[in-house]
Amino acid sequence: MEVNKIVIKGFQFILSGSLILLGFILTFFMLRELVKIIQFFFNPMLNVHDILQDILVFFLYFAFISMVLKYFKENYHFPIRYLLYVGITATIRFIIVNQGKPQENLLLSIVIFVLLVSFLLETKMHKHSDA
Repeated sequence: MEVNKIVIKGFQFILSGSLILLGFILTFFMLRELVKIIQFFFNPMLNVHDILQDILVFFLYFAFISMVLKYFKENYHFPIRYLLYVGITATIRFIIVNQGKPQENLLLSIVIFVLLVSFLLETKMHKHSDA
């Protein structure tokens, strides 16, 4: 029984250390995207789709960093709604990048709708469990 606790604590230590390192790496990339967005204001000749893509990438990094923080705040647990946020944001980003392919964009819009319904159901269930 004692060996099991040691193994679990060892894996928890590796996982926590990896997530902390990942959080720092994601923070670096998020700040890099922020610099790109700020540079857009000094060079407004860029394509609007490019700047929207950069903004959505920024929010993806932000969501992943928030997930890492939430993991530690929720006692080593990822709430499903954060995964749904990331899925919705990533799909919107792909639609913006995927210009000129209306059939694929329609399917991706359906994916966003399904993710949104899942988010609403999860939020409703979460509120009822808190009450």
